[in-house]
Parts: sequence; structure tokens; C-alpha cells
Amino acid sequence: QVQLVESGGALVQPGESLRLSCAASGFTVHRSGMSWYRQPPGKEREVVATIAPSSRSTVYANSVKGRFTISRDNAENTVYLQMNSLKPEDSAVYYCYSTYWRAWGQGTQVTVSS
Repeated sequence: QVQLVESGGALVQPGESLRLSCAASGFTVHRSGMSWYRQPPGKEREVVATIAPSSRSTVYANSVKGRFTISRDNAENTVYLQMNSLKPEDSAVYYCYSTYWRAWGQGTQVTVSS
């Protein structure tokens, strides 16, 4: 069955970096558009970054452009989100999503605080 498992969330200080991982099973990430979403406390879930299927074409939310990078490792069947220069407003639960399968992971918590 299709499954997504996120990891890498942590408590970090402003300005630091984190890399989130999304390990997929039951399908090939190379053939699916993959996205990272986030949901801050008390707010709606929003898309952060998307990578197109079978290409390296990417799209980012304006709030993270230039700081976050989405990538895909086909051999590991894993999607990553590299987050640099983190800000307190980046604090949220981060979710991985497969566009083709409409499948979500369970989420991983990122907290940016001094």
C-alpha cells in the first residue's frame, strides 16, 4: 500500500538549518508530483514546495523561496526538504504529499525558537 513517512523535525534556533525526509513505499516518487505542506498551530495547511514528476522542476511558496529546497532521491525513493535560515514563523507540522496518489504522511514537527 502507499505510505509516506516523514522524519527530521526538531527544535532549532532562528537562523539554523534542518533537512526533512519523506520516505515513500508502495509507489515510485519519480513518477509522482511530490509536495511539502505545513500547518502552523491554529492555521490552515499550506503548500511549501512542489517537485514535478520525472523532472527537477520545482515551485516554492513566496515565504520560503531562496531558503528552502525540495529534492528527490530516486534510488532511496525519498523526497527531502532542506530548510535554511529558519525563522520562528516556519514553526509548524510539516507533511509530505503525493499528488498522484493523494496520500499524506503523518507529519513531523518543526519548532524554531530561541
